Amino acid sequence: MQHWSIHPGGEEGSTQQCYQESRSHRFTECTDYSDTSSVKESSMAQQHSQGVTGLRNLGNTCYMNAILQCLCSITPLVEYFLSGKYITALQKDSGEAATAFAYLMTDMWLGDSDCVSPEVFRAAIGKIYPAFLKRTQQDAQEFLIYVLNELHEALKKYRRKKTQENGLSTKCYRKVASSESSIITRLFEGQLNYDIVCLKCENCTYKNEVFTVLSLPIPSECECSLQECLGCFFQQDTLTWNNQIHCAFCESKQDAAVRASIAKAPKTVIFHLKRFDCQGRVKRKLRTDIHYPLNNLDLSPYIYPLFRKHPKYSLCGVVNHFGDLDGGHYTAFCKNTVNQTWYSFDDTRVCEIPDSAVQTAAAYLLFYSCQPFSIPTPKCKC
Repeated sequence: MQHWSIHPGGEEGSTQQCYQESRSHRFTECTDYSDTSSVKESSMAQQHSQGVTGLRNLGNTCYMNAILQCLCSITPLVEYFLSGKYITALQKDSGEAATAFAYLMTDMWLGDSDCVSPEVFRAAIGKIYPAFLKRTQQDAQEFLIYVLNELHEALKKYRRKKTQENGLSTKCYRKVASSESSIITRLFEGQLNYDIVCLKCENCTYKNEVFTVLSLPIPSECECSLQECLGCFFQQDTLTWNNQIHCAFCESKQDAAVRASIAKAPKTVIFHLKRFDCQGRVKRKLRTDIHYPLNNLDLSPYIYPLFRKHPKYSLCGVVNHFGDLDGGHYTAFCKNTVNQTWYSFDDTRVCEIPDSAVQTAAAYLLFYSCQPFSIPTPKCKC
């Protein structure tokens, strides 16, 4: 077994010029999947850096490319697949997509091409979810959930169930945690705790819910911060009328106060900004400029006191959406773990961008990691 280390590439080209060029490419449809001119220009202008690889658009697959770029920026996930650890965890008859994902990640990190095609991975995931084989625009957040779910199913291992009822009142109940573990649950899975108080008898019950993506409401149409979105999500809510809960002590449906908190904070937390708003038959996209920190995101105010560890998170990936509900274009901003530099990924177009450009009103998904950035160290047999 030989160990390989990934090292930074050579000097980059003109950052400002490349950034301005990437800003000029905004499409309502992804029709440039056969265009390779930008790739040739990129290879002539700069030496290829590992982990900085464009992805070909296979026909309205910008949503897929943006998600894959962000997943490729998460160091522990990259290390897991490049090291070959996934091979021993593969489940029988369910590992085609995970294997294709590993090969694609290897090409993106260890290959010497400026861009690669995700065609094999798309075909594998399309066998399970045929909608992704169509040349129609799909929602990036939905695709992300399907990919994480499929990788988990292919790599899961079973473990003993652990109860969480020690020290709790006899009037409080908690669901048992999942008994399946994988690299996906270890990195992305968190747990929400809901405190539910009956407004008639004031008895308290608890409910746990596992999550991999937190969908945050946007409290303003003009401008707000990520902390304001989080505050809106975790604020106390009152359930009345058709939303009443069944109180086991009153033995009837009652109004209730509900407050959510984080019982288990994931190592990598993904925020979905709910820009697509539906009110009856009226659908619209919220273009709110949401300010989010690049470093030191503090989630401790929202973590259940018993489990509070004061984690601080750093941004490692952003999925942007340009356009409207019926059509648009996805791009990604990702921080490279080798040289600590941010890059813009617009299908095959890749360029370095300054930290100030990472803040954008088009942000749709935010990837934060509480683990320090490091260089993935793959292993291979020779």
